[in-house]
Amino acid sequence: MAEAPIRVAIIGGGLAGATLARALTKHDGLDVQVYEAGDFKERGAGVGIQSNALRALDEIIPSAMNMLVEQAGAVPTSSARLLMGCGPEAGSFLLDLDVSSQKVSVHRASLLRELLAPLPDDILHAHKRLVGIHASNQSARIEVEFEDGTKDYFDAVIGADGIFSSVREYVLQDEAEKHTASPAGFWDCRNLVPLDKAMDALDDWVGDGAFLLHCVVENRTMVQCIISGIDEDVSRKDRKRPITKEELENALSSWSDKPVAGAMIKLILDQPHTQGYSQWEHKSTPTYANDRICIMGDAAHAMTPWQGAGAGQAIEDALILATVLGRISSCEEVPAAFQAFDAVRRPRCQRIVDSSRETGRIMCGRSDARDADALRETLKGRWDFIYNLDVERHKEDAMQKLRECRGFYHSNR
Repeated sequence: MAEAPIRVAIIGGGLAGATLARALTKHDGLDVQVYEAGDFKERGAGVGIQSNALRALDEIIPSAMNMLVEQAGAVPTSSARLLMGCGPEAGSFLLDLDVSSQKVSVHRASLLRELLAPLPDDILHAHKRLVGIHASNQSARIEVEFEDGTKDYFDAVIGADGIFSSVREYVLQDEAEKHTASPAGFWDCRNLVPLDKAMDALDDWVGDGAFLLHCVVENRTMVQCIISGIDEDVSRKDRKRPITKEELENALSSWSDKPVAGAMIKLILDQPHTQGYSQWEHKSTPTYANDRICIMGDAAHAMTPWQGAGAGQAIEDALILATVLGRISSCEEVPAAFQAFDAVRRPRCQRIVDSSRETGRIMCGRSDARDADALRETLKGRWDFIYNLDVERHKEDAMQKLRECRGFYHSNR
């Protein structure tokens, strides 16, 4: 008699959960169910998928670039260009990022729509807010309980439920409060505007106390405009607040004689209610796995956007989870698979969390690098370890860890 499929619950149906579902449903031995607290939809606007993440996504979805461009309206780019935004060297070229390989900018909602589209309707469960996870060594399966009173039972539970993850609290237990998300020291505000409104300034500008970013999405019809800066009040508990023209002008006061600053402020304010967002992160996470339960994406390693790596790390997570879960043959091996995932993913993601925060400080003029030459030298190479991931080697490392963890669990049974 064939083994019963390993039942896997994915808690969270955003980009991370949807990508993971696409990866896991390729394996016949896994019965995958996806639960989302509300509707299956994404907030926010554009997101960058860099070359490392494209290679990982191509392993999950063959010809992923075609899906991104033809169906999700992604816009391919060959590089991102950084320019000085203020001071005597304003307008000076700093560097182009990742010129040797392709990347895309895509609207989050469009990407989520296309990730979900091929999945069977009967595995997608909307309006299922998690309220409890009940597991013990004596229980054959994990009980997952939802706010509407329903329950279901699984061999594995994966939290893809975002920065304030409920599953994270279960994984970290007594350590959860110590390692909760906290302000990273930056803020941003953004708007999605038609391309013809944003044609005056389409590069990324580095300056004193602030950073300006543009990226084109939606089949080159829309531009995401972002102003980011140093948040001097890291004790603030509200992640979102109204932001005024005066605050934006103060943030860009040293850019006052540069037309790009005024143009960006005008674009940002061209919306009914302009909001500023505090950037939060997980500064540390001691483990991504607890027996048969694990976390991925922002639930595991929420990071600042300064290196454009957050979505890409969720995609890499999905690939490695599918690699290890696709190679086990029984639910008894789930803990070994999750430990292998933790072993290969956590060091890389933690390095990016730390690197991204420091990159933000550099780009906002809070480092010793102040002139164009010093900034160019400081920023050069900071993205290499992210972009240059050898995806096949990463999978091989995960499989080696799985073999080691299998041996540990078998010897301790």
